Amino acid sequence: MGKTGGRGDFEWVYTDQPHTSRRKEILAKYPEIKTLMGPDPQLKWVVSGMVLTQLVACYLVHSLHWKWVFFWAYAFGGCINHSLTLAIHDISHNVAFGNKRAKWNRWFAMWANLPIGLPYSASFKKYHIDHHRYLGGDQLDVDIPTDLEGWFFCTPARKVLWLFLQPFFYALRPLVVNPKPVGLMEIQNTVVQLLADAVIFYFWGLKPIVYLIAGSILCMGIHPISGHFIAEHYMFLKGHETYSYYGSLNLITFNVGYHMEHHDFPSIPGSKLPQVKKIAAEYYDSLPQHTSWFRVLWDFVFDDSIGPYARIKREYKLSKLE
Repeated sequence: MGKTGGRGDFEWVYTDQPHTSRRKEILAKYPEIKTLMGPDPQLKWVVSGMVLTQLVACYLVHSLHWKWVFFWAYAFGGCINHSLTLAIHDISHNVAFGNKRAKWNRWFAMWANLPIGLPYSASFKKYHIDHHRYLGGDQLDVDIPTDLEGWFFCTPARKVLWLFLQPFFYALRPLVVNPKPVGLMEIQNTVVQLLADAVIFYFWGLKPIVYLIAGSILCMGIHPISGHFIAEHYMFLKGHETYSYYGSLNLITFNVGYHMEHHDFPSIPGSKLPQVKKIAAEYYDSLPQHTSWFRVLWDFVFDDSIGPYARIKREYKLSKLE
């Protein structure tokens, strides 16, 4: 399976996440950044166009040979679906319709969820808020791998397997690390998704369903776009837990690469994050950043110092009410 090595534990720290203090400092110096907060009026149209594109694709693939179904799932459909998961990420911060229409955002996320093939948006929202509030929090931030993942996936071959299985770990890890009761929105998300899948199956058979779900799984595994999963918070440089990427793939991923900016200002839509960097350039230009998500994946696999354990963790003392 390859040579073992690398870290034997997470990087434990006893300081607060850096985003809280940097946000206050930037806002004090550049209060105009507050004008960037609020909904993105274009988001609903972009996302709807992507959903409808996948609906057309379902019709087109229903008569193809199976090998072409999987080819187009990886080469085309999966890219759109991965991008839609990042749209759902943006929508989880209420940037589609604003905070005053929170339910509209939840339902719109379900619309964006339809081509992914499996219910996702409601559960993501619930856990993603904890990721921001308790970044790196032990037993709170389910974005961080488990000890079992860190211990086992420590060689190049095993890390490749871990990357391939990443969608499954993201889906199952919350149930182990920080299980929460199923809410009404998750039930509604599941019902809406299953109904949509049933309608597609009724008209065009099994192949479009496989095209959608396989594309989602494959492109959230070993795929250049999925490099953002590793790039965002894995500790490539000691002491730094969030990194940005300013390359061209941001054009199809709702600027998720602007990740330091996003954690500093989660209520600002992805489309406006480049403006944050431009206004407060001195806060970001000197921080470590990635130039290639493909290079991130390569380094993750072959660098012994980087693996599932290469994450900063901290303990949060929560009150009983929390």
